[in-house]
Amino acid sequence: MKRFEKVMIGLDLSQMDNILIQKLLLIKDLIGLQKLYIIHVSKDLSLPEEVRSHFPDLVAPVDETIKSEIKLLMGEMDPKHVLDYEVIVEEGNPLPTFLRWAKIKDVDLIIAGRKSSLKGSGSLSKSLAQKAPCSVLFLTERNVLDRIEKVLVPLDFSEYSKLIFEFADRICKDLGSTIVGLHIYEVPHGYYKTGKTYEEFAEIMKGHAQNDYKKFVKKNLDGDFECHFILDDERHAGELIIDSAKEHGADLIIMGSKGRTASASILLGSVAEKLVQANNEIPMLILKKKGENMGFFEALFKI
Repeated sequence: MKRFEKVMIGLDLSQMDNILIQKLLLIKDLIGLQKLYIIHVSKDLSLPEEVRSHFPDLVAPVDETIKSEIKLLMGEMDPKHVLDYEVIVEEGNPLPTFLRWAKIKDVDLIIAGRKSSLKGSGSLSKSLAQKAPCSVLFLTERNVLDRIEKVLVPLDFSEYSKLIFEFADRICKDLGSTIVGLHIYEVPHGYYKTGKTYEEFAEIMKGHAQNDYKKFVKKNLDGDFECHFILDDERHAGELIIDSAKEHGADLIIMGSKGRTASASILLGSVAEKLVQANNEIPMLILKKKGENMGFFEALFKI
C-alpha cells in the first residue's frame, strides 16, 4: 500500500476512540505509519465561572485535562508505545480547525470514524470527504480492516481512474486481495427522441460502458479484472456503490476524488458526502493527490 507516513486521527472522547485506536494499531504497518497526530477539537474549552467557584480543585486547564485523558487512553491501548504520537487539543469550529492542523502538520492521511450504533452525527466525516487536502480513510465501528480479501473500486475509465486502479492494484498485490471494479452508467435525458425505449437505450449505454472498459484494459493493463456495470436507476450513486460492495463482499472501498461525469465520478461535492453519510458499514479510502483543495485552505488562513 502507498505509504502514509504522517497520519492525523480525530478523537471525540467517546467509545469510538477505543475502536479507532485499536484498528489503527492493526493497520499501522500496512499504511506505513511513522508519526501520528491525535486531534480533539472542542467548541468551548472554558468552564463557567459558577462551576469553577463550586469546584475550586479544577485548577488544570480543560485542554490539559483532555490531553491527559487521551494520553491515558493511549497508554491503555498501546502499552508497548509502538506509536509515536502527538496530542493536539484546540478550541474552535471543528472542521476548519481540524483541516488547518492537517495542513500545518502536512499529513498524508486523515483517519475518521463512522458510527453505526454509537452516539454521534458523523457530520465532520461528511465534510472531510470533500475538503480534506489529502487522502481520507473512514474506519467503521464494526468492520475490521486487518484482513482485506476484496477491494471495490468505482471507475469511470478516465485517466484519473487509471491512477486509482494502479493504487488499488498495488494494495491487492501486497495483500493477496482481489479488485472488483464498478461502473455506473445512465440513460441520457431525451432518449425517447431516438425512437428507442428506455430499456433499449439502457442496453446501448451498457454496451458503450463495456467498450470503454475494454479500451481501458487494453491501454493500461496486462490483463482484465472483474468489473460490474450498474444502471443508475435514479437512486443516489452512493447507495448503488454501497449495495454493490455488500453484494460482492467487499472489505474496503477505494475511490478517487475526481471523475468524468456526475453519475460515474462519485466524487467531489454531494456524491462523496452522501456516500460517507450512508456508509457506516464498510471501511472506505478516498484517495486524493496531496494538496487538493489548497485554495480552500488559503481562504481558511485569512479567516
